[in-house]
Amino acid sequence: MRSSKQFTAKKLRTVVAGIAALASVAALGACSVAGQSKSGQGNESGAGASTTVTVAIHDSFNLPKELIEKFEKVSGYKLVTTAPGDAGMLLNQLLLSNGKGKADAYYGIDNFSYQKLGAAGALAPTAADQGWDGGKSATLADPLVTFGSATAVPIDRGDVCLNVDSSWFKAKGQNPPATFDDIIKPEYKDLTVVENPAKSSPGFAMLVGTQALYADGWKDYWNKLLANGVKVADGWSDAYSVDYSAGEGKGKYPIMLSYGSSPADAAGATSSLDATCVRQIEYAGVLAGATNPEGAQAFVNFMLSQDVQSAIADNMYMYPEREGVSLPEKFAKYAKLADSPIKVDVDSAEKNRDTWIKEWTALFEAAQK
Repeated sequence: MRSSKQFTAKKLRTVVAGIAALASVAALGACSVAGQSKSGQGNESGAGASTTVTVAIHDSFNLPKELIEKFEKVSGYKLVTTAPGDAGMLLNQLLLSNGKGKADAYYGIDNFSYQKLGAAGALAPTAADQGWDGGKSATLADPLVTFGSATAVPIDRGDVCLNVDSSWFKAKGQNPPATFDDIIKPEYKDLTVVENPAKSSPGFAMLVGTQALYADGWKDYWNKLLANGVKVADGWSDAYSVDYSAGEGKGKYPIMLSYGSSPADAAGATSSLDATCVRQIEYAGVLAGATNPEGAQAFVNFMLSQDVQSAIADNMYMYPEREGVSLPEKFAKYAKLADSPIKVDVDSAEKNRDTWIKEWTALFEAAQK
């Protein structure tokens, strides 16, 4: 992700995306052409035009009902969302159709994945805010990305980081780790759960983060980590719900690969390790095969609106892209963005994605024998 993101019941991210796994997915809902004013303030549909806009999302998309109702009232479009699964499944679905399926827009493709959509010709031109908030455009923390005339618009951002159950370590009288190097030390043997980079977006973020840190030595690092008893879960939900000692299942692993925002809901009982953080940005945009591109653009405008950007932290446990948006107090206190996240060459990560996943999978499988 990517779950409804209710942390105590499931309010945290499951941006736990399957990066490589192709899976069967539910068919996308039908959509057709509709017209809208460029300001995004009303529907000007002509005779025979549909008033539906269909958006492909990952299963962590979660906004308050009243905001969805506001979108429909202001834009004149009925919003239909379709979630094939986590962000990896979303990516694969869009790639299989080259963006020419039944959806008009998408939300939730991250900075390690949008290049694939661009290269496949799946994206269409998209503007960043055409004035949903009374003509006042948003200033964003990150730039739009382009592929010729096609565009992906940043909507939210966050950090993928190792988290520790601070209460567990305090009860044991043991210092928690601080870095990736720490978790391969003998004192942390059998204490860490991470997600599979072939099936999960935080897992892939950790893979590219360790590659950035250790360069050609990344495989040696992972061999040591696997030898030190790390558990590899399929995705975030599995790790949090079953394995993490601070999670729903009260598991046996007090170190988990999660998000920098995770501690916001634990009131200091957990913390993230800044030295392990990799920045993740999620995008939205119009798809190349959109039959309702006007409605798709209205949806992107809506996602950049002050109301939606103000709701992102509490409802999707990411940070807003729009500058000047206030964060909940618990974010400011327990879940600040890392000052110096690991620098990842996104183009290199995309270029080498399949190779790195294949090599990692070979290491993992060899460690199971």
